[in-house]
Amino acid sequence: MTGPDIAVAIECDHWLSALPGVEDQCRRVAAIALASAVAADDLDIPVDRCEISLVLADDALVRGLNAQYRNQDKPTNVLSFAALDDEDAPECEEGPLLLGDVIVAYETTASEAVAEGKTIANHLTHLVAHGVLHLLGYDHQEDDEAGEMEGLERSILSALGVPDPYMISETNAAKEGDARL
Repeated sequence: MTGPDIAVAIECDHWLSALPGVEDQCRRVAAIALASAVAADDLDIPVDRCEISLVLADDALVRGLNAQYRNQDKPTNVLSFAALDDEDAPECEEGPLLLGDVIVAYETTASEAVAEGKTIANHLTHLVAHGVLHLLGYDHQEDDEAGEMEGLERSILSALGVPDPYMISETNAAKEGDARL
């Protein structure tokens, strides 16, 4: 094997009409995010054995998963289900290493892209990178964790030629007088 195995399932046809080549885009972004995170934090994860499942879904599917697993009956842009969180999972020295699943909702992603002045391709790139980082244990619940995760996202996205999504969000928030800044 020459790299991670990244499966992409398209459960919503809008992805295909909005972004021709979306499967290849997702595979490329996930592979780069994985390799970047492993290198940045010197993680002891064999990238060439990793498996990731990406599902390009609609809001209805994501809403159902969000309600079932997070007790939030609403859609969200991306959900990540990390397999490495399972303490009972057997450790193996050979064979594939399932990192988990990343599911992205089309309608939410598309509407956020429009609202934030981004292309859907760039927003999807960000969400896939963000989801993959969650699979590796990155989080943004605490300020220091959020800073570390956002820094790595910025680095990954910059390498992919995608503008800093946090700068865009901060600029838009400032225009709207967001008190969080």
